[in-house]
Amino acid sequence: MFGKYSAACIILAAGLLLGSGCSQASKGRKELETGTKETAEEISEIRDENETENEYNRQESSLENHTQKEQGEADPKEDERDGDDSGSAMSSLTQENGKTEEMRAKFGQACIGDQTFQAELSQYDGTVWFVPFAPEQGNPDFRIELIQNGRVLEQLTPFVPERLNKEPFVSLDAVSFYDINFDGNTDILLIETYGNTTFAAVYYGFDRDGEDYERYFALQEQLSEQISSQTGELSVPGIRKALGDTRKNGTFSSYQEAYEAVSRLLDACGEGVTYDLLYVDEDEVPELAAGVDGYYVSLYTYSEGNVYMLMDKWPYGAMGNAGYEYAPKKNNLRNYNSDYAGAIVYTTYMAVNKQHELDTEAQIKTVNFDDANQNGILDEEEMGSVGYYGISYLYGEQVSDEEWASYDAGEYEMLQGTMSLEELIKELGMRP
Repeated sequence: MFGKYSAACIILAAGLLLGSGCSQASKGRKELETGTKETAEEISEIRDENETENEYNRQESSLENHTQKEQGEADPKEDERDGDDSGSAMSSLTQENGKTEEMRAKFGQACIGDQTFQAELSQYDGTVWFVPFAPEQGNPDFRIELIQNGRVLEQLTPFVPERLNKEPFVSLDAVSFYDINFDGNTDILLIETYGNTTFAAVYYGFDRDGEDYERYFALQEQLSEQISSQTGELSVPGIRKALGDTRKNGTFSSYQEAYEAVSRLLDACGEGVTYDLLYVDEDEVPELAAGVDGYYVSLYTYSEGNVYMLMDKWPYGAMGNAGYEYAPKKNNLRNYNSDYAGAIVYTTYMAVNKQHELDTEAQIKTVNFDDANQNGILDEEEMGSVGYYGISYLYGEQVSDEEWASYDAGEYEMLQGTMSLEELIKELGMRP
């Protein structure tokens, strides 16, 4: 069946087709001397920025766990009363030093204590420690580990822009956990400084899919570079604002707002993505198609303040995949895929379920040759029968024309983008 297994397979194929791309998400899919701040004034400035980012995070998404308690920060209401005098700054310094020493006692002297948190990540049950380490003797690179019950679950791939390879690590300035790419999984956004340069690093999170695929976080190098170079204010709120992410309390106010955020994120990858608004199911809210024509397509839907990813860079145009079609307002999508240059054709029908996921309704296998030995492979001695023979199967049983017709909607249109980002945003502004 097509389902999640084939979705993962075609995502892998996309990696082969597109190289590293913006996603860099596959992994096969089957497959930080701390920058110590010397003055109370400097610590106060960093603390104020973190508080601003944390307030934004608390408003935006329940997935974000960068809380005051975890940071050991004072109540912002109390700060408001105290103002920015030196006593308040020294209190902040004492609190941060206290937390740093506590975290170092727990995880080692290289641990960057003021940026160590317990977080709830959708990929794991229970809380997970996010622990960054400064370079140290024996470990010359900044590194981050995800730790649970004393066990290292994963070590994040460090990201340093090539132009900063010879610069020293200075600080990890901000951390945020939220669903950046709207796929339902927790992602990680970091802001780091090497030498005199601050930049962003984005990691997309992936959950276990059945027993074959492990949880992991994949560095989005191209997206990180684009955000760092194009975003004026390199802070968590600044980055989210630049990407059009206007979620309040985790939700959008309209599909127009949601789709603009999705498209701005995709456009930041710099792959020449085009977009279209189309109606896959019966309601009056359009879906958003996005992709690179002839290479891949993604599909998103919106409901009650949330945007859902139905297709994530599903590839086509190679390896026998002709592309994806939809029957307008009939909740019916179709895909043709083939093996042996069309000797075997798979026709897959899909529909959006109530959980805003794409389900496979049927996959019909048509064998266009006389498979005399019934091994499902076009053998040399069977090649002469190609095109002179045809039989179709559903769930291993021969399917009748009538049964096949029950899955087919009759008239389909290609699922692909037709508009630039600017054209899409203009169209969104015109829609009720």
